[in-house]
Amino acid sequence: MIRKIVVVFVILSTVFVSQFFIYSSYINTSDNIHQQGFNNKYNVYSVLKPNNLKFANEAIPNGSNDIWERLDKELLKNIYWQSNTMLYFKRANKYFPIIEEILAKNNIPNDFKYLALIESGFEYTVSPSGAAGFWQIMKGTAKEYGLEVNYAIDERYHLIKSTEAACKYLQKAYDKFGSWTMAAASYNMGMNGAKRKMIKQETNNYFNLYLNDETSRYVFRIIVIKEIMENPKKYGFIFRDSDLYSYPQTKQVRVDSTINDLYRFAKDNKINYKTLKRHNPWLRTTSLPDRSRRVYHIDIPKKLDNIIFDDLDVSSSAK
Repeated sequence: MIRKIVVVFVILSTVFVSQFFIYSSYINTSDNIHQQGFNNKYNVYSVLKPNNLKFANEAIPNGSNDIWERLDKELLKNIYWQSNTMLYFKRANKYFPIIEEILAKNNIPNDFKYLALIESGFEYTVSPSGAAGFWQIMKGTAKEYGLEVNYAIDERYHLIKSTEAACKYLQKAYDKFGSWTMAAASYNMGMNGAKRKMIKQETNNYFNLYLNDETSRYVFRIIVIKEIMENPKKYGFIFRDSDLYSYPQTKQVRVDSTINDLYRFAKDNKINYKTLKRHNPWLRTTSLPDRSRRVYHIDIPKKLDNIIFDDLDVSSSAK
């Protein structure tokens, strides 16, 4: 009897062990297949070092390990933050043509359009330090370069006027430093700050200066965004012209007196208030005070979006 029990125990143990190994083999096989699929379909590649990089026609040295590591950092960050960089392409198509024309008129190198892009991503944001608009201009600097900034009007948000102000700053910085690269760096840290660093470290070359982390990255970010946007397919960005945003045609309404109610002004011009604000973000309140009878030009789209939403019937509300 005992012998029979032992035999049955051995048989059951053998079955249990065999089933355990079969199950374990299935798990391992499933994991292996999953891992193989991951490796076959998802890969992160290092980036080849680009050659002959230039900013504003000034050569970028990339022979040293330090320079390459700084370039490589910005390349990887912008290549693999795909959604953000794709938005750069889309928005640039909308705003670059306007900025390029103003840069050319003021004899500022075309590459500075990338400075505006990395400053704001072409979003009307305000930095923790209070810089605002596409060019991220501080309030004091804005007034110094002829922009009106008050509770009702903030021309840092005016695309054309803020670009004109940025051109004045950049030209002044170039005249001071003799280098567009240093002019770009000073846009981030200020001309006085840049000058102090140059005097203390006895060098006038951006790439030789020891700077704070933000300014140390700043020019490299511009260079890298330029490289990616001029070679989108090289870095894996595929899009059609129809995917890009475009700037709508507008007409300008001349104003030389106070507008007390911008809601009514919008309606009188056959647009809604949202459309008025989207095209004129420099209007910061619901009125346009103009006691000095200064002339302003308000942009009104010539053609509204194809889809117009009807107002809801709110004549009777649900109880």
